Amino acid sequence: MSEKLKSIDRGVLFMLISALFGALNGAVAKFLSQSMDPLEIVFYRNLIGVVIILFSLKKFSVSIDTSKLHLLFLRGLFGALAMVLFFYTISTIPLGEAVILNKTSPFFVTILAFYLMKESINLRTFFALIIGFIGILFIMKPFAVVISLEHFLGVLGGFFAAAAYATIKKIKDIYDARVIMLSFMGVGMFIPLGMFLFTPYVHFQVHTQIWIWALVVLMAIVSTASQWFLTRAYSISKASIIGVVSYTNIPFAIGFGVMLGDLLPDIYTFIGIILIVIGGILVSKNNSSKK
Repeated sequence: MSEKLKSIDRGVLFMLISALFGALNGAVAKFLSQSMDPLEIVFYRNLIGVVIILFSLKKFSVSIDTSKLHLLFLRGLFGALAMVLFFYTISTIPLGEAVILNKTSPFFVTILAFYLMKESINLRTFFALIIGFIGILFIMKPFAVVISLEHFLGVLGGFFAAAAYATIKKIKDIYDARVIMLSFMGVGMFIPLGMFLFTPYVHFQVHTQIWIWALVVLMAIVSTASQWFLTRAYSISKASIIGVVSYTNIPFAIGFGVMLGDLLPDIYTFIGIILIVIGGILVSKNNSSKK
């Protein structure tokens, strides 16, 4: 019993560290967006990740199955689009709101699993989805005169993140985790680069300030550490417990956002955050009970 408790405690601790690092990663990206185009940040973030993974593959090579390359590409595309939209919303709306809108992905995962993998949705899950989407409405405030495009793109980023997770389920036993990450970061490099070369919407600049590059490297290290602690947390504790603890990155993100000049969320946003967290917890508990 004590060993099991220690395992849960370590899992919770690792998830708390992952949540803190994840929020810090968003804060660094938001701070950098004052000096760099958000998609420029995405490009350099993924460039560093690609270099690290290629070095790892060179040291410990893996074989690549060519039969599911289309799914590998889709995982990369969906994940890259999710990252692009997340970094864009971080630069345009309060950090806490951007994070909570990205946290809508569990709802979309459940819906995609229902349509694509024929998984059933029981009454409790359906009720949780309704709660979550009501929370989204409170944050987007559609009863106002204009619905914010930035908030819509934040929700769309959550959808693409869910599509990426759903794709991972199909290929996780076929490809090494590093190959899956490489697909995501590789596409995440080419989307900003392509938009820079062929559209007027993305602007790359020559940055000579050392502190900018130091923060880009810090962001890459912090985000990698966040993923490592998250993976460890899920490997030693129940997904239902870790899923609940993962929502602690919301107050961390709000705190970092306020430190960077964001206003505290208004009452409607707070209600929306609470509803999304409740809905997400119910969905994660229901999904973990199926396993």
